[in-house]
Amino acid sequence: MSETPENKSEDQQPKKAAQPADNRVFLPREWPQRLLGSLFILALIGAAAFVTVTVKESLVSKKFESLQQDFYDFTDRLGFTIDEIVIQGRKRTDKAALLKAIGLSREDNIFEVDVYALQRRLETLPWVRQAAVKKTFLPNVVSISLREKEVQSLWQISEKFHPIDEDGKVIDAEYVPDKPLLLIVGAGAPENINGLLRIIKKDKAVFERVKVANFISKRRWNLVLDDIRDGITIKLPEENAEAAWKKLIKLNTTKGILKRKLTILDLRFKGKIGIRLRKTPENPEIRLNNGRERNT
Repeated sequence: MSETPENKSEDQQPKKAAQPADNRVFLPREWPQRLLGSLFILALIGAAAFVTVTVKESLVSKKFESLQQDFYDFTDRLGFTIDEIVIQGRKRTDKAALLKAIGLSREDNIFEVDVYALQRRLETLPWVRQAAVKKTFLPNVVSISLREKEVQSLWQISEKFHPIDEDGKVIDAEYVPDKPLLLIVGAGAPENINGLLRIIKKDKAVFERVKVANFISKRRWNLVLDDIRDGITIKLPEENAEAAWKKLIKLNTTKGILKRKLTILDLRFKGKIGIRLRKTPENPEIRLNNGRERNT
């Protein structure tokens, strides 16, 4: 029996592959709730731990303080109270302020003295640069050694005078000079004085003649030698002040320029020096370099 075209075409058609059955099981989406629940439980545990540790530390701290006080009471009865407070190095520090900072008396237990805290309190006093504190026993002595600040100059500002220490800082205390001091003038002078001193101290003979250092416009210095009113004014440049000062020292060494009757020595000009001679009947005032003197 011959095959019909219809039957042949049906037999030749490719058969579709059987699809596997989907056996996956889908659980309800509960992970967000579980995560939040876990976080909540962890938070509760953390809070409970914090409370426990805090209470424990508080109890331990109270117990420690109680034991510490018992120790102090016991050593008091054994005679470990301060016998003497010895202070060395005080010259300008106010006595009342010093005793207040120390805050100790002979009835206090020497074991209770915190030498580091006492040292920090002492170093807040205006005149104290450095303090050292130590305890010795039997006899029970608290020894205090002070290193006070040195006044290197006086700063004049707003018609007031302030002592300046070695670091160029203002000492916030009353001061009456007991020796000649360099007078510095002008806003910003204390912060810049050490840079100037580094330059002009190299020649001791000339430096000792400097009476006033005037900081002009927070940029440069004018120095007054010998006399505040009638001395020689030396005008240093804003830049390369050290080179200008070296030139002046060389001229003074070779030509004795600072021995002449001058009122102004202007070192601000590169390659030349402006000079104004003192006006006298024999020597009328003249100006060199054809320039008019300006205080800039």
